[in-house]
Amino acid sequence: MSNPSVKEQLAGYRQSIDNIDAALVHMLAERFRCTKAVGVLKATHDLPPADPAREEYQINRLRKLAQDANLDPDFAEKFLNFVIKEVIRHHEAIAADIGGIKEKTA
Repeated sequence: MSNPSVKEQLAGYRQSIDNIDAALVHMLAERFRCTKAVGVLKATHDLPPADPAREEYQINRLRKLAQDANLDPDFAEKFLNFVIKEVIRHHEAIAADIGGIKEKTA
């Protein structure tokens, strides 16, 4: 690959990819800040960590968004399922922590 034009084009694409990756990380961090607040609210009010109806709604919604964006809906669903699994794990940990605090103060 000695053609300078190709190298410049590749560098430009890679810079765009790096910027998008950074944005994705920041968006995921913000999403998890919000889901942490949901987890605290659920645990404080003894609500279950998982909400299958909400999860199904979100999966269907994301599949439609993916289709509209010309992204493979199966990929989008796999990605969301991964995120949901992690959120539920966090909510379970929050519930255990809050449950422990409630027991100590009771």
